[in-house]
Amino acid sequence: MAKIAFIGLGNMGGPMAVNLVKAGHEVTVFDLVPAAVQAAVAEGAQSADSAEAAATSKDFVISMLPAQQHVEGLYIDQAGLLDIVDKNTVIIDSSTIAAESAQRVAAEADKRGIKMVDAPVSGGVGGAKAGTLSFIVGGSAEAFEQVKPILEAMGKNIFHAGDSGAGQVAKVCNNMLLAILMAGTTEAIGMGVKNGLDPAVLSDIMSKSSGNNWALQVYNPYPGVMENAPASNGYQGGFMVDLMAKDLGLAFDSAVKSRCSIPMGSMARNLFAMHAANGNGSLDFSSIQKMFADLD
Repeated sequence: MAKIAFIGLGNMGGPMAVNLVKAGHEVTVFDLVPAAVQAAVAEGAQSADSAEAAATSKDFVISMLPAQQHVEGLYIDQAGLLDIVDKNTVIIDSSTIAAESAQRVAAEADKRGIKMVDAPVSGGVGGAKAGTLSFIVGGSAEAFEQVKPILEAMGKNIFHAGDSGAGQVAKVCNNMLLAILMAGTTEAIGMGVKNGLDPAVLSDIMSKSSGNNWALQVYNPYPGVMENAPASNGYQGGFMVDLMAKDLGLAFDSAVKSRCSIPMGSMARNLFAMHAANGNGSLDFSSIQKMFADLD
């Protein structure tokens, strides 16, 4: 079993680290939030007082951080882990950041003879807890083969998207589509409710018709329709609006750089940015339903 450092124990990172423990790996964790560290330790992880201490003498270092400034700060700028970890340590960054940022950190790692992959995830908090995440990996084929057994302890589908940064490109494409689908689903349910339909009945009809999609199958955005969805828990937990807005910003930036037309993606970006600006940033992204239905 491997010696692993896991840095960043938020809604996604915490369950991911616990699944590594359950798989029999020796996991040392660090997070700026003490309660997050304590929760992982209660499941069998070891704690460290700093990211630098956690990453020392490890086979793998895994990070799950909010944004690219945190990733670059961890590996290059403030903490400078690339100058601390052993040369045979393999780094897995599962944050969702700009492809250019992932490539910058990977290039710095390569200068030091350290293998690094970007491995953002899809599947949400439920997938993180169940160990059924999809990992979208960018990096060399050799590095991919090294990290695959580790990722399989946390996920069900492991994809090699291409070279460094490719995982991030694929991830923002996926999340842009997810945002478009969620916005469209909430709009359709909202219209049905305002015209007298039961949201559960309408959702069932659409899920068995041509409008079927992931939101209808496992993540219904209307309260009370799906017991385990964030919508039925006050839109708590899950994937925050602020994070979806960030990812849509990354998608927009990528489209501008590649001169790609994304009219629906741009509209979704505006909707989620407006939803966040109205004080909903900490809610699950399915709370966009509030814009299309009479919900408090």
